[in-house]
Amino acid sequence: MPTAAPVLERLAPDTLWQRYRTVVLYGVIGCSGILLDFLLFLLLYNAVGLPAQLCSAISLSVAITTTFALNSSVNFRTRDVLARRYGRYALVGLAGMGLIAAVLHVFATVGGADPNLVKACSIPLVAVFQYWANSRWTFQ
Repeated sequence: MPTAAPVLERLAPDTLWQRYRTVVLYGVIGCSGILLDFLLFLLLYNAVGLPAQLCSAISLSVAITTTFALNSSVNFRTRDVLARRYGRYALVGLAGMGLIAAVLHVFATVGGADPNLVKACSIPLVAVFQYWANSRWTFQ
């Protein structure tokens, strides 16, 4: 008669951590990057008064560089070909920046929506795209 031991073994916290460590850390690092991106955008747009597109470019650039450094050193532990990896990571980030710029233009500049709300709503879309691209291209 089969026992539940193999199932329980697969569900043990240390086994789950080993299996999903990279995904969990990518998510945590990504969330910290999203938070950094959004808070810096809010500060630059609302407190400093810079244009929304410029604020988005600056905040995304800072977040891209920070999350690359964390993913490379903590998550994927890659120290080889860092310049090439950063180039790929930056290209994925720039694609995300372009997507956000287009969304900001359409909904905030043309459509008159609040840029803060538009930026907040665009983040999940861009995050999913960037995870997909980075996990399959940058850190392969």
